[in-house]
Amino acid sequence: MKNKNDLEIAARALGKNFRISARKIRRVTDQLRGCSYGEALVLPEFMPYKMSYLILQLILSAAANANTNFGLNKSDLFISEAQVEDSAFLKRFRPRAQGRGYPIRKPTCKVTIKSKSNFVGKI
Repeated sequence: MKNKNDLEIAARALGKNFRISARKIRRVTDQLRGCSYGEALVLPEFMPYKMSYLILQLILSAAANANTNFGLNKSDLFISEAQVEDSAFLKRFRPRAQGRGYPIRKPTCKVTIKSKSNFVGKI
């Protein structure tokens, strides 16, 4: 049980409106959860998925936020939380037979990466 005076320092990066389904991007984030910062930089580079580059940019952004806002060393960080949520659909119409329009729903998602340090300080 944690004391009320203990403070966990965490920085986050949020990516909105990624034009890919949440199910496809979870393949990448599930492998990154719990990794250290160094491992999290290497893993997406060798994954054959479209969104690996954007996830890598979010990891770099979360580490930069931790360094700038809290003064944490990047080598002490690890990915504590990688959350993917569905977002709004882009609604488009495709022409069909006899002048009808067929709706197409293009999915988007929102990704949140939190990085924590092993450092626990006092308030």
